[in-house]
Amino acid sequence: MKYLEILLKTKMPEKNKDLPDQHQTEYRHYIGRKLIIMGFLLFLVIFLTAFIVTLGPLEISVVEVYQILLAKFLPGYFDTAGLQSQIVCNIRLPRIIGGLMAGFGLGICGCVMQAVLKNPLASPFTLGISAGAHFGVAIAAVLGVGVIGGPYLLIGNAFVFSMLCALFIIALSSFKGATSETLILAGIALNYLFSSLSSLLQYFATDEQLRVMVSWGMGDLSAFSWCNFHLILWIFLICTPLLYLKAKDLNIMTIGDENAKSLGIDANRVRMLGMLIASLLTATIVCFTGTIAFIGLVAPHMARMLIGSDHKYLFPAAGIMGALVLISADAIGMNIIRPTIIPTGITSSLLGVPFFMYLILKKKRKEFW
Repeated sequence: MKYLEILLKTKMPEKNKDLPDQHQTEYRHYIGRKLIIMGFLLFLVIFLTAFIVTLGPLEISVVEVYQILLAKFLPGYFDTAGLQSQIVCNIRLPRIIGGLMAGFGLGICGCVMQAVLKNPLASPFTLGISAGAHFGVAIAAVLGVGVIGGPYLLIGNAFVFSMLCALFIIALSSFKGATSETLILAGIALNYLFSSLSSLLQYFATDEQLRVMVSWGMGDLSAFSWCNFHLILWIFLICTPLLYLKAKDLNIMTIGDENAKSLGIDANRVRMLGMLIASLLTATIVCFTGTIAFIGLVAPHMARMLIGSDHKYLFPAAGIMGALVLISADAIGMNIIRPTIIPTGITSSLLGVPFFMYLILKKKRKEFW
């Protein structure tokens, strides 16, 4: 007995002292793997961006493309005047940068909405934001009524009606209780409402008006230009950090609203604030791109399979994955049937559906949610 007491006093503290170091080492390796994966995804985005800028219906050699780009930073060293310079700098480059921003934003918004709604099928369009924007475009195209005139008629209407749709859902949920079920049901109802109203306006539209509505509904990145770049950038700089600051709260909310409240987290407040910021960012993207499906739905799932469910790392990973998928889909649509350009929303759906079916059929899909 005396020997046992001496053993317990001497050996056990040494073992307990080693355990924290072991856990810290495992945790550092765990975080290191996440950072390596995110770094690899970021490298893929940079590599694809550098490659896609050389592609297009108009044949321009790789050397000429990079001479044009270098001339913007080193003027006077390269001769870049002419049609090729205009195409690279004013068409291809804004389109790619817009695709990166749109994909990143849709990926983050999809991640937020899946977290606050606790629904793996949630996306930026679950709450009818896309349907509201499409209805605003229909009003501008058919009736010629808009909140902003001139070249921003369609964009202004799309933004205003998408935000009105989101604010109506948030206000209804605040009145009834901001549960995930209430948000989803209200979103489905508004989705059907605005889709029906858009179809009604399409029924009375002329051929030209119908063409505008259909082309906007297919989704495209051609609306991005250097003129509207600063507006989108400011929205990103405001919304993205605010969403990231809620990552810890969303991690706690995964254990349930009641448990989150016991830890000092107001689940309803976090849900409402997250939906409001995500809706603002989504509305800004949608008003320029139109309906681009599956990015906000698929990108968070792809990131979750690689990174895990910790929103601190899942947020940026979902954004990077969304940017990667969107610019890849846009590049395929621009170059698969030259000189015809397939709308980005079509190619993104064609790429997203197989992966979505894979998630449904995979037996162990619950491991990633």
